[in-house]
Amino acid sequence: MARRFLAAASALLLAIEAAADNWPFMTLQTAPFQPPQVSVTKSGHTDPGYIFVGPRGNQELGTAALIYDEDANLIYQGPQEVTANFKVQKLFNEDVLTFWAGDMMKLGFGYGTVHILDNTYREIYTVTLQDNFVSPDGNPRDSYIDLHESHVTDRNTLLVTAYNVTQHDLTSIGGRPDDHMLDGKFYEIDIATNEIVFSWSALDHLDDIPLEESKQGWGDDVGSQETPYDAYHINSVELMEDGYIISLRHFWSGYFVHNNGSVLWRLSGEEGTGDFEIDDRAAFSWQHDIRIYNQTEEGFAMSLFNNANTPTNEVAATTGLSFDVDMINRKVHTRRILNDTDDVIHSVSQGSYQLLSEETQHVLLGYGSIAQVKEYDADNKEVLTVKFGEDNAVASYRGYKCQWKATPFWKPALVVRRTGPDSIFVYMSWNGATEYDNWAVYSSTYSDGSDPKFEATVERTGFESSIELHGLPSGFLQVIARKGDIPLGSSDVASLQTEVGGEVETETGN
Repeated sequence: MARRFLAAASALLLAIEAAADNWPFMTLQTAPFQPPQVSVTKSGHTDPGYIFVGPRGNQELGTAALIYDEDANLIYQGPQEVTANFKVQKLFNEDVLTFWAGDMMKLGFGYGTVHILDNTYREIYTVTLQDNFVSPDGNPRDSYIDLHESHVTDRNTLLVTAYNVTQHDLTSIGGRPDDHMLDGKFYEIDIATNEIVFSWSALDHLDDIPLEESKQGWGDDVGSQETPYDAYHINSVELMEDGYIISLRHFWSGYFVHNNGSVLWRLSGEEGTGDFEIDDRAAFSWQHDIRIYNQTEEGFAMSLFNNANTPTNEVAATTGLSFDVDMINRKVHTRRILNDTDDVIHSVSQGSYQLLSEETQHVLLGYGSIAQVKEYDADNKEVLTVKFGEDNAVASYRGYKCQWKATPFWKPALVVRRTGPDSIFVYMSWNGATEYDNWAVYSSTYSDGSDPKFEATVERTGFESSIELHGLPSGFLQVIARKGDIPLGSSDVASLQTEVGGEVETETGN
């Protein structure tokens, strides 16, 4: 028998507002932000790639889209803002960065915009959504895209979710005739034109998705416009042949929506419900991030992040699941169950399942409300754990591992700090750059850096490198980021005319 939980407890921790924790943060000389210092543990061979997260709940200066390498080095920090779904995707056959940024509601969804950047970090597309929406506070928004989904399809469109406050008769589940609820919606948007090419509303399909079957219980403080009932909680959309599969967390199910908008079938994680027979290991609940692979007329593979918990009830270990779905016989066979038995996690909200490679069968799980990502190998063994905050105090809606090459359009940053009459410390970084491996330091007697004199080579050491130089009482300094002997980017020229203890800084353009 399925448990029903009070809506007041919500599917939240999305709007996590934890007190300051004891997690260590980076302090940089060349950048104003203080991202979390990640903890990395490797226990086996891993697939190549960087770690992509969007933490929130720790501190404002570390709330941003972040990239780290497996040596715990920061690679990139984006602007200070709440983000979700930060990852690399293919658009017009090119690698791009995509992420959602906006305002996160305490009700468990958000209003925002999807940003798409090229490999210089220039924003090449900005996707927004305007339709007939009502918000809990009644205020209009520039864009109504929800944080849960921003998936680029192979037809260069963007799949997004959205939540609309709607007045509806909820007497059948213990409410009132004039109560308010959240309608779960999704859209397909043409990225190049920002035009809506498909839209769908759960409330238009009550015969196929009856409110009475929602696992989200009713509470006394629910039903107003400010606190609408969340029956569906749509959190992922995936393109399939002739339609889409959507994840409705509060129904413990994935639903197939045909291109004509009709609901053709339900794959439920609860035995005895839905249109498929599931095996003994295929049960799931409160899930996120349903994805489809290798679809044929006979069936397909499916993966999801099985939370199996809510903020009010710790039920079972959170797992990553993948299935073989037999469309002919309507049966579901469990292929993989991913769970680190040495570190059992109960993630009450959010989360992701990313198949890193069809060849290696490595998978990265992002644990949502738990500030960890874990990589598993083909034998379902944990081979990498990255932590970026205290459990249940810091969250990242999803976490990814992606291969990425970038040369930023902004210049490297340079800070010069005089430590004595003839000694200086030089700090240098290039936020987001992946390809350089060393710095060349040059001095000059001219403010434009002309007629430079080579002073030193500095190996790249993480996000920020430094060197102490002597015998430079005056003049100017410039650094060049290089790959071997090939220059990739030059800082502005910094003056050395500063008092002991003072500093001169050149700004980055990000």
